[in-house]
Parts: sequence; C-alpha cells; structure tokens
Amino acid sequence: MNCFKRLGEKVMARTFERQVAELNIRASILNQFTALGTPQTVAAA
Repeated sequence: MNCFKRLGEKVMARTFERQVAELNIRASILNQFTALGTPQTVAAA
C-alpha cells in the first residue's frame, strides 16, 4: 500500500468510473515496476 500511495495520495478524477480507471492504471504501473525489479532465477543443474 505504501508503494501504491507513492504514485499519488489523492485520486484526481471526479466521477466514480474515472476513479476506478485511474486506480487501475496506478495498479498496472506498480505491477510493471515490480516486474522490472524481480530477478530472473534459473535453476543450475
């Protein structure tokens, strides 16, 4: 939740539908940042 708030404390959109869209975009950005920071592990046999 802390990382989610770093993208912005307030929701800028006024209507509920746009608020949902804005929060979905924030979640998508956060997921992409997480994917970029996750190391690729390979089993060595």
